[in-house]
Amino acid sequence: MRATDAVIATQETSCCSGCSTPPVRDAAWHRDAARARGLAWASLLWMGVEGIVGLWQGLASHSIALTGWALGSVVEGLASVIVVWRFTGSRTLSETSERRAQRGVAVSFWLIAPYIAAHSLLDVVGEHHVEATALGIGLTAAAMVAMPFLGHAKRRLGARLDSGATAGEGVQNYLCAVQAAAVLGVLAVTAVYPGAWRLDPIIGLVIAAIALREGRNAWRGKPCC
Repeated sequence: MRATDAVIATQETSCCSGCSTPPVRDAAWHRDAARARGLAWASLLWMGVEGIVGLWQGLASHSIALTGWALGSVVEGLASVIVVWRFTGSRTLSETSERRAQRGVAVSFWLIAPYIAAHSLLDVVGEHHVEATALGIGLTAAAMVAMPFLGHAKRRLGARLDSGATAGEGVQNYLCAVQAAAVLGVLAVTAVYPGAWRLDPIIGLVIAAIALREGRNAWRGKPCC
């Protein structure tokens, strides 16, 4: 009976904010935490390449949509850093650390959104025509295929871990895939129909709006269950 009471007491003190049923921090939970940290490191490496190459190609082709998508990789990379930080050492069970990190992500979203919106509006006024590049198209196509798999894995881990940070990182991967598909569509269409150049700043404005919304959600925080 004493062993049973000890297990119950441990469960009662380990409930995360917003959960009605407390999670059990057993060996399987810690293995999942290690997997979440490993996936976050993999995402961070991907986002580094995606951000550098995407920004280079976006500026070279004067594509606001591609540039905005590449800058969004910085935010996603920050989310990956947060998950690594969240599941390292004593911070693994710290809700306070996760909440502070979420607000940092929110601020980074709000810094990116005005930049993308301003450049999109300038492109509309100046009637700037975007130029597609093979590398830009290849990069966005690769992200469109890879990101949903990462997002799905992180969402499942987030549910098992009762971790809003891990699940939120997975949502950002899904968002990256959607944005990549939109940017790929713009680059492909303008390569065939140069007169469709207005799609580029329109997509840029949509990305800016998404950044504002995601920043608001990150600032408010969400229950982990």
